[in-house]
Amino acid sequence: MAFLSDRDRQAVQQELAKLAGPVKLIVFTQELGAETCVQTEQLLKEVADSSDQVSLEIYNLILDREKAEQYGVDRVPAIVVEGARDYGIRFYGLPAGYEFSNLIDSMLLASSGRPQLSDETLDRLASVQKPVSIQVFTTPT
Repeated sequence: MAFLSDRDRQAVQQELAKLAGPVKLIVFTQELGAETCVQTEQLLKEVADSSDQVSLEIYNLILDREKAEQYGVDRVPAIVVEGARDYGIRFYGLPAGYEFSNLIDSMLLASSGRPQLSDETLDRLASVQKPVSIQVFTTPT
């Protein structure tokens, strides 16, 4: 069963036509105890099939421990959005609803390698001396 409707698939194709370069989606899943993993895999397969610029790699969190550690992933489902390099973009859980549009936007950003930030913000960020982890949590409620 398809996750995206024909109308949604066409909209995704139109958005992904704007990709400035290749994007890799790296998904970490597991079969037991994570019911949204199968849905996440299906959704991302459909997204990857929507553009020649998008590739998809699927790993098992337990069996592919080294790869998970390489990306700093410790729970599932996890999605790494990678452009020319790893910019640290991670999604945890099924990116449905509003999160889906954020996933597509992050793919566009990763493909360009340029953040959509003002010069003032970029200057302030350049002064940060230590690694910073920023986490954004969303809920449908």
